[in-house]
Amino acid sequence: MTPKTAVILAAGLGTRMGGRPKGLVRVAGREILYRTMHLLQRNGVERFLIVTNERYAPLYREFVERNGFNAELVINPEPEKGNGHSLHLAKGHLSERFVLVMSDHVYSEAFVAEAIKGNGLIADRRPGWIDVDEATKVKVKDGRVERIGKGLKEWDAVDTGFLVLDEGIFKVTEELENERNGDYSLSEVVERAGLPVTFVDGFGWTDVDTPEELKRARKMLIFTAVKGTGDGFISRHLNRKISTRISYLLVEKVTPNQMTVVTFALGVLSAFLTLVSLPLAGILYQLSSILDGVDGELARAQLRTSRLGGYVDSILDRYVDGSFLALLAYSALKEPLWYLVALLALLGSVMVSYSTERFKGAFCRDAYREVPALRKLPGKRDERVFLTMLFLLVPSGLAVRALFALLAVLTNLRVGATVYFILLNASSFRAGMQ
Repeated sequence: MTPKTAVILAAGLGTRMGGRPKGLVRVAGREILYRTMHLLQRNGVERFLIVTNERYAPLYREFVERNGFNAELVINPEPEKGNGHSLHLAKGHLSERFVLVMSDHVYSEAFVAEAIKGNGLIADRRPGWIDVDEATKVKVKDGRVERIGKGLKEWDAVDTGFLVLDEGIFKVTEELENERNGDYSLSEVVERAGLPVTFVDGFGWTDVDTPEELKRARKMLIFTAVKGTGDGFISRHLNRKISTRISYLLVEKVTPNQMTVVTFALGVLSAFLTLVSLPLAGILYQLSSILDGVDGELARAQLRTSRLGGYVDSILDRYVDGSFLALLAYSALKEPLWYLVALLALLGSVMVSYSTERFKGAFCRDAYREVPALRKLPGKRDERVFLTMLFLLVPSGLAVRALFALLAVLTNLRVGATVYFILLNASSFRAGMQ
């Protein structure tokens, strides 16, 4: 059963972050704590306990009220003691399974969705966004924590700072309270309890203790914000390598909507440049295609995704493609037959997108997830734009005619193949809708 309550340990004084509460430090335009709470809410958590100190309590209270979270503050009057003591202070506020997280950890959406299904300590055997030398390592035996600590020579995984616990943990904290006068770490609690270990490997997560680690967290959020399943060959191997680096530079400064407007304007400008210089128009068209990925990356990294944003972005892309091909035909073609070929190319380009978007409207599912064969079909927008640029780099009537002929065949064959594969799997879609 999915936990309905989460405890967040936020009693640290943040000395390495300039005395700021780490949970309220912004990364990619959002407070770390907002990210954690928002993602936990998406996955079924309804109530939060934030264990903090007296100094930062007013700041956290204002944060909670401003964002409308269902959260209660628990004050730790002795924040200098270990974080195991902070966990113990949540005793009496809980009556069911709960999530325990640290306020200075940044998690990707995919990580949270997997981790919340686990039990005990959530550990990662393939961490990609942390300094392993500085991380807390875990030695596992028979599926449970045998030893845990930063100095372990032999270890099996890394502690992610994400735990799924029940009230039984407070028997262990009670023992340590009596033995250590309240000064003990969460790692001591975990080791003494011999918690079960759930492995969630290779997803995006990191902790933030220093300004340098804040930059790493920003990079992690951008690079794990790539859409993935809907990308074509050019996006995977070229466009995303550039767009993610641009997104990294802009994520603290630009909103997704602003980037959508810039990309649309650049695309329309490239269309009008077909009347002036075909090579320049092709290059600018490809640049707009690269930047077209940035607004989505920003939206996912900033937790600003919306159906409306995706809807508007898709419509604007169709206007850019339509205007580019129409003006290219107007500027470079003379024979009526080639106008017909250009019309077929334009129609096919629109239908490539429509054939998958209409599937989503009919079945409320992503066509590329439901029919993996569609991912291998050539002719997606990023590939068509790149081909267009290549043909226009050598401006001639023959090159333009060849481009339109290729696009007309490629796009309409792809639409036909898409319909074929969907019909092939139609029975499973109907069964899922019943």
